[in-house]
Amino acid sequence: MSKKIDVLSLKGEKVKDIKLEDNIFNIEPNDAVIKDAVVAAMAGARQGTAKVKTRSEVSGGGRKPYRQKGTGNARQGSIRAPHYRHGGIVFGPVPRDYSKKMNKKEKRLALKSALSYKVLDKELVVVSTIEFETNKTKEMVNLLEGLNLINHKVLVCVKELTDNVCLAARNLANVKIVLPSEINTYDLVSSDNLLIEEEALKTLEEVLK
Repeated sequence: MSKKIDVLSLKGEKVKDIKLEDNIFNIEPNDAVIKDAVVAAMAGARQGTAKVKTRSEVSGGGRKPYRQKGTGNARQGSIRAPHYRHGGIVFGPVPRDYSKKMNKKEKRLALKSALSYKVLDKELVVVSTIEFETNKTKEMVNLLEGLNLINHKVLVCVKELTDNVCLAARNLANVKIVLPSEINTYDLVSSDNLLIEEEALKTLEEVLK
């Protein structure tokens, strides 16, 4: 049976209801694939630029610090050996790529699973449109208050980015604005609610069909 969801006005009043695509919003969520997608997203965000110098890269140490025999000390070949102060570092970090690969089918399944969870947990909110007269933060605050989302971490998906909507949200740490093509599993999992325009929802369904 196809799931239906209410389409609300900016004041939180029901305008109509629409059917959701079953193969996107009503599938059996795959937790393992969701985890893989989240791990891949977090790994991809790592810079991987940490670097230390080995004994071949630190300055100095071109000759033996003292002769091989006769000093009573242990033999040494360089003052830049790891056990010396300012010596090279052993097994330290070197630049690397932390990113993990996922095939397209896995990415799509993870995204559909995350969207299905939003519907199951009643965390999907659809509004007819999101338009503001000014770019003041109060506009976004009033919208979230009208939808009872003011204290939630909200992922807002709009069909088209407008200056007023983007500027009204930029001072709110709990709000992130994205386009339908930018929605990803990590953002969905890390947000409490998905607030999406009706047109953006249709675009998202077309992309994921």
